[in-house]
Amino acid sequence: MLFNSGKYVIFLPIVVLLYYLIPAKAKKYWLLAASYYFYMSWNAKYALLILASTLITWLSGLGLERSENAPGEKSVRETRKKWIVALSFVSNLGILFFFKYSNFALATLQSALARLHITLNVPTFDIILPVGISFYTFQALSYTMDVYRGQIGAERDFFTYALFVSFFPQLVAGPIERSGNLLGQLKVAHRFDFDNLREGLLLILWGFFLKLVIADRLAIYINTVYGARYLYPGCYLALAAVLFAFQIYCDFYGYSTIAMGSAKLLGVELMENFRSPFLSSTVAEFWRNWHVSLTSWFKDYLYIPLGGSRKGKLRKQINRMIVFLVSGLWHGANMTFVVWGGLNGLFQVIGELLMPLRLKLSELLHIDRQSLGVKLVQIPVTFLLFAFSLIFFRSDTVGEALAVISSIIHVRNPWILFDGSLMLHDYDGAMVLPMTFFMGALLFSDICKQRGIAVRKIILRQDAWFRWLVFALSTAIVLLFGVWGPGFSEANFIYFQF
Repeated sequence: MLFNSGKYVIFLPIVVLLYYLIPAKAKKYWLLAASYYFYMSWNAKYALLILASTLITWLSGLGLERSENAPGEKSVRETRKKWIVALSFVSNLGILFFFKYSNFALATLQSALARLHITLNVPTFDIILPVGISFYTFQALSYTMDVYRGQIGAERDFFTYALFVSFFPQLVAGPIERSGNLLGQLKVAHRFDFDNLREGLLLILWGFFLKLVIADRLAIYINTVYGARYLYPGCYLALAAVLFAFQIYCDFYGYSTIAMGSAKLLGVELMENFRSPFLSSTVAEFWRNWHVSLTSWFKDYLYIPLGGSRKGKLRKQINRMIVFLVSGLWHGANMTFVVWGGLNGLFQVIGELLMPLRLKLSELLHIDRQSLGVKLVQIPVTFLLFAFSLIFFRSDTVGEALAVISSIIHVRNPWILFDGSLMLHDYDGAMVLPMTFFMGALLFSDICKQRGIAVRKIILRQDAWFRWLVFALSTAIVLLFGVWGPGFSEANFIYFQF
């Protein structure tokens, strides 16, 4: 069930209405049933995978707590706890590996052996990737680690914990919530709050605007160019690469915002997953603001356990590269994602290694690195580095990505940006001016967020007539430019494939 589908428009009000009508003791069971129905609308049998992950990590939490309180020497208890954590991780990651990476691993092994002139006939498994498996697996594993570290106590009520793993607004594409934030909220039977209703609806409208009006419209041009890159070389591809950065941002940011709004209707606060990343002045800052729930997950559960920055400068950079390579692989079973992750890690390593030189040059040239002029250079450079790396993310193979880069470098046709050639046969030229305005509105919103100005809070503080006008205009824009315009379809969110 897609957020941008008619089914969800019917599903969500029914869930919210019945949640506030039924007795308090029944609320969590209703949300749990609704969450499983939501997921089973894609593939009912794969709900067993969520159930398996839930059971494993719930029992692991109880086992960890029991081991911690058991009599005996501390070293024995710690060893037992480590074995429980290892069992939880191996079993959950084993499920994830089979469904997401088994064919990729076998194909990689076959290719490696072929270079040694060894022929290996490997089977290909006919596997449909379960929607959201990477997200709910990581969320469940974070619970195991949090209990192991003593940050939270083990949840004894299975149904509450099952709801934590499967809570439908963020089930299939995050944000990857921490048990310390979400689990406690799901234990509470929330009462209806009109302010939550207004704010939730405003968030949902903003998410629809990002997804339907910006991301899906940009996709028409991007898919056309990438689908026939030999017909659209050079600046066509360069523009598509830049626009794809906006598409994936609006697509994923839109999903996260709709998730936040849907949860808000139920009285639940989800974490902010994006913090104006396109206004970042360094790649490191960018990754602190992009897909925050995933980057913080890797920091807490991989980078720090590897030693973080505590074991010297060389080890710090190695750990950083490991995290970004694993992060790339997390996004998909393809070498393109690994290269994408590696590039973003490499950009940070190079940036930190060159920092002393940059500081020295700034001192010699009397440049204030915090000045607006410097920021106006750093921000576009950071954005372009990210957009460049996304060429690998968007391409099906590394070879295809390299061909795109080669075309951008060697085919010089800048005149197409001005002579009307960008009005492709599959792209409605009348949308160019509105799209420019809408993308400007996105950047304005991000600037406000970066400066601590909560636009939706300001809107909700206004008189009723103004609030209704904003709701009406926002709905009209989404319907006119996102739904009723040419080329509309219920397009999957990009991160559903992960």
